[in-house]
Amino acid sequence: KSNIGHTQAAAGAAGVIKMVMAMRHGVLPRTLHVEEPSDQVDWSAGGVRVLAEPVVWPAGEGRPRRAAVSSFGISGTNAHLILEEDRQEPGVDHRDPRPDTTPALQDVPPLTFSARAEQPLRERAAQLRALLAQSPDLDPADLARALVTGRATFDHRAVVLAQDRAGLLDALDALAGGLPHPGAVHGTAGGDGGTVFVFPGQGSQWIGMALELLETSQVFRERMHECAAALAEFTDWSLLDVLRGEPEAPGYDRVDVVQPVLFAVMVSLAALWRSLGVRPDAVVGHSQGEIAAACVAGALSLRDAARVVALRSRALAELAGTGGMVSVPLPAGETERRIRRWGDRLAVAAVNSPGSTVVSGDPEALEDLLAQCTADGVRARRIPVDYASHSPHVETIRERLLDLLAPVEPRDAVVPFFSAVTGGEPDDPHLDAEYWYRNL
Repeated sequence: KSNIGHTQAAAGAAGVIKMVMAMRHGVLPRTLHVEEPSDQVDWSAGGVRVLAEPVVWPAGEGRPRRAAVSSFGISGTNAHLILEEDRQEPGVDHRDPRPDTTPALQDVPPLTFSARAEQPLRERAAQLRALLAQSPDLDPADLARALVTGRATFDHRAVVLAQDRAGLLDALDALAGGLPHPGAVHGTAGGDGGTVFVFPGQGSQWIGMALELLETSQVFRERMHECAAALAEFTDWSLLDVLRGEPEAPGYDRVDVVQPVLFAVMVSLAALWRSLGVRPDAVVGHSQGEIAAACVAGALSLRDAARVVALRSRALAELAGTGGMVSVPLPAGETERRIRRWGDRLAVAAVNSPGSTVVSGDPEALEDLLAQCTADGVRARRIPVDYASHSPHVETIRERLLDLLAPVEPRDAVVPFFSAVTGGEPDDPHLDAEYWYRNL
C-alpha cells in the first residue's frame, strides 16, 4: 500500500513483486510514507518493525532468503504466500540441460495449433514450417510450448508429430498442402464426446500396484476378490498373494502371472470408475488388454475372460526363450521396409502410433535390426520379453489354444466393443477361441 495504494482485486500481487525484487537485489526496501509507526500495534512484543531505511538482506550459509506475503482482498479473500529464493549449488551447471537441437534425431514434443476453418489451418501450418526453416536456432520444444500456452483454441485443429526437425518440416509441408502424412493429424472438434475406457497391454505393471486401492476402496476390493476367485480355477497361484508380494508367490517376470494380474487390476479399476459415475460409452483394448475390455463390455463373462487370460498366457510361456520384441520409433511402412531383408524371421507386431512400431521375431535377427537402427541414428529399444507375440512364432501353439479356449461362450456386448484385431466398428465380433488366437 505504501508504494502504490490499495490494489483491490489484485491484492498481494504488488507484495509478491516487491519481495521477488528484494531477493534478487539482496536488499529489503524501506516502507514509504511512514512518518511514525502506528500506535495500534505493540511493537515491543515481537521482533517486528517498520523499515524506515533500506536494510541489507544477506544470504545465509545453507539458508536461502524467505519471505511471507499476506493478501487481504477487498472482497474478503485472504491468502498467505511463502517465497523462497532459488539457490544455486556451487559447482553445478545451471544452464539449460536440454540437448543441442542440431543432431539429426532427438525427441520432439508435438506441435498443436488450430484455426477457425480448414484453409486458415493449412496457412498456419505453412507459417510454422517457414518459421522453423528460417530459424535454425529455434528449439521445437519452445515453439511447442508457445503454441500450447499462448494461442487461442479454435474448432479446426492439428497435431504434428516427428522425431526431429526434418520430420516436423515434412509433416507441416504435407499439412499445408492438404496431403496425408503419418506425422500429421487434423480434424474438427465436435460436441461433447463420450467416455471410452482404454485397456493397455503388458508393460504397465509395477511392484505394489493396486495395494492402496485394495485397502481403501470397497468396490475395487470386492471386484478384485471376484477376479481372484475366477482366476483360481485356471491358475496354481493366488492373485492376492502376488499383488501383496508374499514370499512364496511368483513374480511379474512370468508372462503367465503378469497378464492375469493386469487383467484383474483393469477390470477392478473399471468397476471403481463405474461406482463413481464414470461409465464407458465404448471400450477398446490393446493386445491382452482386449480381454479386460471384452469383460467390461459384457462380451465375455468374468469366468470366460479369466479362462482366456490365464490359459492363453500359460501357453505363451511355452515360447519363452525363442523370440523377442523391439520398439522402433518409425512409421509402420518404413519399419516394414527395414525388416524385409530378414524375411519371415521378423514381423511387424503392433502399430502403436503413426510414428511407433513394434517388431517381433527371432532373437538374432532382432539384434541385427537393433544394430542397423543404431547405425542409422534410430533409437530402437528392446522390449524386456523373451517371446515374440503378434508374429508367426505363435502359430506353433494355435491348435493348443483353440482346444484350451473352446469352452468360451461369447455374449452380446452391452457396451460397444471396438476391436483392435479387425480395426472395425463395434459390430459384435465373435469373440471365440479363434478370435483370441488372432489377438495373440
